[in-house]
Parts: sequence; C-alpha cells; structure tokens
Amino acid sequence: MARITRAAAHLTVEEVKKRMTTDPRPLYRQRWLIIYNALVGPGKAEEIARHCGVSKATVHTVISSYNRLGVAAVETAGKGGRRSGYLSLEEERAFLTPFFGRAERGELATTEEIWRAFEARVGHEVDDSTIYRLLARHGWRKLMPRPRHPQTDPQAQEQLKKTLRRRLRQQSRRGKPTTNAPS
Repeated sequence: MARITRAAAHLTVEEVKKRMTTDPRPLYRQRWLIIYNALVGPGKAEEIARHCGVSKATVHTVISSYNRLGVAAVETAGKGGRRSGYLSLEEERAFLTPFFGRAERGELATTEEIWRAFEARVGHEVDDSTIYRLLARHGWRKLMPRPRHPQTDPQAQEQLKKTLRRRLRQQSRRGKPTTNAPS
C-alpha cells in the first residue's frame, strides 16, 4: 500500500491558495500548488504529481522540505545562480580594478600575476580555470599582446625593408647621420 502524502499546516489553506495564485514566479507557484493539493486532498505522491504536472520525486522533495522548514522551504533563492564563488561579483570587480587601470594605460597584466594576487586575496590556492572564468565573467579576453597588427601587409613590409636598406646605404655614402637606423 502506498503512503499518503500530507503537508503540515504551517499556513491555512486560504493563505496557501492566495500565495499560489499571486506569486509572480512560476517556480514558487508550482511549489504552492503541490502543497495546496497535499493540504486539501492528501493522497499518493503519484496522484499529486500527475495533477500538478511534476515528477513524483519533486512532490516528495517539496512536501518534505515544507513539512520540516515551513514557508522558508518554498521561498528559496530559486534555481540556478551563483552561490559558491570565492568572492561576490562586486568584490571581483573591485579586485580587478587595478588590473583594468593598468590595461587602460597600455601595461601588461598576465594571468599568472592575477592568479597569484587572487590566491593571496582568498588565502589559499585556486585552479587556473578559476581565473580564466573570472576574467571571462568580467569581459576580459586572454591578456597578451598581439604578435603582429591584424591589418599588416607582409608584402609592404618586405618592400620597406628593401628600400630602407638602400636608403640607409645611400645616406651613409653621403655622410648624413643615420639616427633612424635600426641597430
């Protein structure tokens, strides 16, 4: 014989019904609907699940947590989110501010440097992927100078090398100072 699923009477049926109809978040409305069904007509978890359009496991989870914790079990922080970070987003932004300033001045900021500073800030070692995710979260790309300009023309550079050598040789024959000459 299956067990009957009942909800504890933390709130009256009218209060549960009001919350079920007025809550702006669909996740919470669904939870209140499960609790409402368990209050009004206690029955098998399968029947409540079929009526509410959820799984049997969801019914067990919601009713169990509601019976133990009351209203606080239903009105949680919600699904998803970032709850296990080393620093909050504001703290991360404040941590990266000096590196942003240096980057704006044209100075290099390496991931190794940011990594060591982050470890000093949190007080223990972290994986390098933590730093790459941190930088991606704040809109940074890989911090390294380009090996060449994206609009460079290799043929024009070769032509310049040929003509520059010729010009430098001519200037040295004429006795003009070659201050612009590469060493």
